[in-house]
Amino acid sequence: MSSRKTPAKRHQWWSPGDERLAPIASLKHASRLIGDYPATGTLQQQFKDQILEMCNFHPRLLDRDCMPGHLTASALVVNEDRSRVMLHHHAKLNRWLQFGGHCDGDANLPAVALRESIEESGVPELTIASEIIDIDIHTIPQRKTVPEHLHLDIRFMVMASEDSQPMKSDESLEVCWYDVGDLNKIALDHSVMRLVEIIC
Repeated sequence: MSSRKTPAKRHQWWSPGDERLAPIASLKHASRLIGDYPATGTLQQQFKDQILEMCNFHPRLLDRDCMPGHLTASALVVNEDRSRVMLHHHAKLNRWLQFGGHCDGDANLPAVALRESIEESGVPELTIASEIIDIDIHTIPQRKTVPEHLHLDIRFMVMASEDSQPMKSDESLEVCWYDVGDLNKIALDHSVMRLVEIIC
């Protein structure tokens, strides 16, 4: 596993209702969070630099109609000992992914990641580690009237209790727990596996 694995004791854990998860409308806040992320390795530094540059040149980067791309936030949901991960089979992209989505004007990136994790997993009792653990830039293909564009994805870790029972939303074909050792049984892209290696 990756040497970037995040120690549990380092994190601040925030739960739904925490005042620190209140919406923030300032792109400068998101930019500060990303700027404080200690990028490890060349790829992470490249992603960080590119996203910060786009923050400087696109004042509407928090909005989903900002092109050629926009900020998103996502999270890998794990159990308490981080031996299992919860993933969903994304209906539009037809891929197994972590939970996440558009900021829709909210610069409080941990709040966005937690909100999307709750909505897409159907599990309300989740907690999020407030620190960014990974960033990624990936291309979303054209769909109907929405052109091909970039998701500038800021990534976190979310914890669920061992007995949490996920329920799929309209955005998913399936949602379920996977033992980390069984992830080779499904097709995961490199960026998802990178998250697993960092956290688990």
